[in-house]
Amino acid sequence: METATAESRQEWVTARDWVRVRADLAGDTTFMVWQGAVYSFVPQEPRRHLFNIVGMSAARCLPHPESGWYFLSRELTFYLDPETNTVGDRWRNPWTQEVLTVIPVANDPVQGLFRREVPAQVRATTTTFQFDLFPHYPNPLASDPRFGEYSPQPLYQAVELFKLTVATADLKEQESSTIRDVQLYWSRIGPWLPWMKMGDRPGYLIYSASGQKAFEVAALPRLLQEQLQRLPHYCEAPTTYRDGADMTSWLYFQEHFEAYLAGETFPL
Repeated sequence: METATAESRQEWVTARDWVRVRADLAGDTTFMVWQGAVYSFVPQEPRRHLFNIVGMSAARCLPHPESGWYFLSRELTFYLDPETNTVGDRWRNPWTQEVLTVIPVANDPVQGLFRREVPAQVRATTTTFQFDLFPHYPNPLASDPRFGEYSPQPLYQAVELFKLTVATADLKEQESSTIRDVQLYWSRIGPWLPWMKMGDRPGYLIYSASGQKAFEVAALPRLLQEQLQRLPHYCEAPTTYRDGADMTSWLYFQEHFEAYLAGETFPL
């Protein structure tokens, strides 16, 4: 592991090499896997360790007909009991004591287009890509009175902090279509999830996770392997770009609200 004083420099990495980091130039499905914890942050309250999480993204990159690569993916994240580390379909809200249906993250699709060079901090032995994202847009639930107890805020705001680290030698070696050893570090600050039914209560969720790249279902954590037996759709990345907005937990909640109220087991 490099020391904090190791010299680094910022370089711009081609979109082609970024595809090798995040996916595979051959167009095959690759996985990014993460595990971590979710905490509450409420002003003037101690933090609560609400959940552990385990999740994955099944992704591929395909050439764009003009230039660059389509990024095509679908992702899952499961919220686990922090003491037993097991998946549950019900959660007791510690602020309201109401027992609620749990909705894991089931975002399909999550898409993009890689064309531009991306910045990286390059050291002698490791290279780190850092992406600090601050999404904000109108909350799709805010205008519907059905969701007043769930997510009434007019604006969705969050912070997503990603770092992906690879060996510098792997990045410079151009013969392979993919870089196999990729380490992920992810932090997120975001609003209460709609299914938590927190309404306009003050506070946020803080996610802290790490993970790595994988190339087959057998290499995923056992919990994900078990869930994929019920959800085989997520074993492969999409093969075509779909018009329309990416799926989010807010849109998913809106789409499946009646199933949520009926207490069905998610993902559907």
